[in-house]
Amino acid sequence: MVWGLVQSFKAAAKYRGGWRGLLEHMYTNGDYPFKFGTYMGCDAGGNRYYENRVDYPFGQHRWVEPGDIHNFDSSSISPEWQCWMTSMNDVPPSQEEAFIESKMAAVPSMCRSDAPVSTNVGHQQQTYNFHHLHNLSQVRSRGYNIGNPIVGLPPGVKDSYYTQPGSPYNDASIEERVPIGDLDEATGGGRPFKSDKWKERLRTSEEKAAIAAAQEAEAKRTLDAAQAAQKGRIAAMRGRGAGTVRP
Repeated sequence: MVWGLVQSFKAAAKYRGGWRGLLEHMYTNGDYPFKFGTYMGCDAGGNRYYENRVDYPFGQHRWVEPGDIHNFDSSSISPEWQCWMTSMNDVPPSQEEAFIESKMAAVPSMCRSDAPVSTNVGHQQQTYNFHHLHNLSQVRSRGYNIGNPIVGLPPGVKDSYYTQPGSPYNDASIEERVPIGDLDEATGGGRPFKSDKWKERLRTSEEKAAIAAAQEAEAKRTLDAAQAAQKGRIAAMRGRGAGTVRP
């Protein structure tokens, strides 16, 4: 037993690149340094995935060695590897394309679809299909024109995730903005607007104050005209002897 333990330590030290690597993994990963298996692949975060169906029972036969051993939790496992880790998939993401193609070869195509049955997520931009990601919703810019360093998307590059026809993010569905007027049309233009709300936003504070004053003056004129008409009706009724009429 002691000899076997010594041999395990020696094999683990060799596998981890020396005693320092072994002790570091023992401190951060528990018994993982003494688990040996077949390397299956890695993800964009540097996490390495292993499998051993011979020496370990089901449920312990797959494990991950984190890329960042000091800041790791279960959410650090990328989505495409999550299903493999929980045994929902038989093959790792690096082999899924060939596996899916072999399974889909016998599935007939009944009709045309923007999201074919081979992927169920529609057209994928193969130019930026990073790390065998079948769902490219992660391959999008973290902000306007700054790219995404997590998945390696360069700045200024179009997002690779799929959008359905009709989506406002689909290039083919984006309608050209057509202005319905211009606040400076009398002077040659310069402040076009596409809606009444946009028109209100473009007005300066002086223009808004002038419009409010004009509306107030118009309301006063309307009120004065209504009062004058009311006085005229009362005078006409008195002239016809309609009795006592109170203003």
